[in-house]
Amino acid sequence: MKRVSGLIRLAFAAVLAVNLNAQSAPAQVFSQVAEPANLGQLKTQLKAYHDCTCTCGCYTKSLDLEEERALKFLERGAAGKKPGEKPALVLDIDDTSLSTWPELSANDFGFVSAVWNAWAEQADAPAIAGTLRLFKRAEELGVAVFFITGRADTLREATERNLHNAGYDKWDGLTMRTKDQLTEKTIPYKSAARAQVVQHGYHIILSVGDQFSDLKGKPLADYSVKLPNPFYYIP
Repeated sequence: MKRVSGLIRLAFAAVLAVNLNAQSAPAQVFSQVAEPANLGQLKTQLKAYHDCTCTCGCYTKSLDLEEERALKFLERGAAGKKPGEKPALVLDIDDTSLSTWPELSANDFGFVSAVWNAWAEQADAPAIAGTLRLFKRAEELGVAVFFITGRADTLREATERNLHNAGYDKWDGLTMRTKDQLTEKTIPYKSAARAQVVQHGYHIILSVGDQFSDLKGKPLADYSVKLPNPFYYIP
């Protein structure tokens, strides 16, 4: 009995020592200043968003949602056409009409002008499905379609070939940056291009782009739809 009692006292002492050590041990402290989100983690999240494999959302579903809104606006605008009026749809190209995801993902979201231009020259960017449907519906409704892109005019032949290859045909205009416009800000460049459309007697009922800079500036369309694009930003 004395031996058992001794063992119990030893066990109790050991537990007490552990508890005392745990209470006296300092908590682990990390020193860290405020900083932006980690770039590597953001890239991983962007890929998961594009592939619809995260809780952060689904790129395809978001695209389809906005494209359905654009289609309704297009049909509403076409139905409200006044006698003699020429309704028009204005579309951006990259990540609005054609997807640049193959180039973006291959280059880890980086942008090198020469590399990007070489990719664009291949003219095999796939269509954004919802925008292609919108384009076809505009044709059915008798709505003219104008592409206004930030691409350089040196890529015109490749861009036209790519649009045809992706299923876009019979557009009414394609505006690209001239040499003198390469350094011009997006909003004044694109709004001036829309002004040219209006000056030719068209009424822009809908404008669709993946950047707000595709849509802002006067003249505005009756309806403007901004497609999702968290992959890059163009002011």
